Amino acid sequence: MSSFTRFIIRRTLSIIPMVLLIVALNFFIIHMAPGNPAQLISGLEQPSVEVVRALERQYGLDKPLVIQLGLYYKNIFQGNLGFSFIYGTSVNGLIFERIGATILLTVTAAIVAFVLGTLIAVWVGRRKTKILDSIFSILAYIFYAMPSFWLALVLILVFSSSLRLFPTSGMINVRANYQGWARTWDIIHHLFLPCLTLVLIQIPVFFRVTRSSIDQVSHDEYITTFTAIGIPRRKIFRKYVLRNAILPGITIFGLTLGYSIAGAALVEIVFAWPGMGRLMLDAVFRRDYNLLLGIYLVMAICICLAILLTDIVYAIVDPRIRYQ
Repeated sequence: MSSFTRFIIRRTLSIIPMVLLIVALNFFIIHMAPGNPAQLISGLEQPSVEVVRALERQYGLDKPLVIQLGLYYKNIFQGNLGFSFIYGTSVNGLIFERIGATILLTVTAAIVAFVLGTLIAVWVGRRKTKILDSIFSILAYIFYAMPSFWLALVLILVFSSSLRLFPTSGMINVRANYQGWARTWDIIHHLFLPCLTLVLIQIPVFFRVTRSSIDQVSHDEYITTFTAIGIPRRKIFRKYVLRNAILPGITIFGLTLGYSIAGAALVEIVFAWPGMGRLMLDAVFRRDYNLLLGIYLVMAICICLAILLTDIVYAIVDPRIRYQ
């Protein structure tokens, strides 16, 4: 068994205690927040003490937190994330229904932003024009500073209300009932604006990181040596500069891929995208402990898997990396 294979196995196994620790931290933080979910479950503005206590016994909220955490761990290992207080159904079903739409939106946006941000940084870096670099740097700062929900509303006003090119909300046209390729195109049509919102916000990160890395690698001594001995600049840039400069961008891509599930919540709400954004917001405001913990568990797993994937890609792109 190679050292690289052993590294992947160790990192994969390390995800389990890491996720369990995250679950414990989220569990205690959520339960320390003010508010009693039993009062919200009752549906009454001022429920009696007897009603609140009965609901607490019914849902196990009257037990000590340590015991509740132990029972929650037991349910997790059995594949059961619990019962949603506000939706009246299993958390597994709720997350399963919506996670596909969130992954489609966030992964698509992250990949497009990574590719475009890197390509723009390479294009600007090869020309080494101060005016061009300044223009793209200013644009990067502007889009990076924009709130996602504000940019989403602007895109809706321009492309939906004024130009009428794209729909304002939803994932499919429920009235048309498309099938086959027509349904796929309908999803892409609805996906364009929310995906564009996330892409415009994420591109500046990849552009700035890759652009700075290109400048740093270009001034390394071995690049100067290759230039002095007569190796063509295009070959040096493609084979040595770009290959080393892209590594920080890969790191950012892995982190973005993991955290984008939570970061896309506001965009999903603005576009009424049927993902986990609205689900998480409802769980926060209505103290749905099980649903909130289930969503955080999925986020933790996605972040850990994204970091693991980043390490694997790192080793493939840069053979100098050796994991002992």
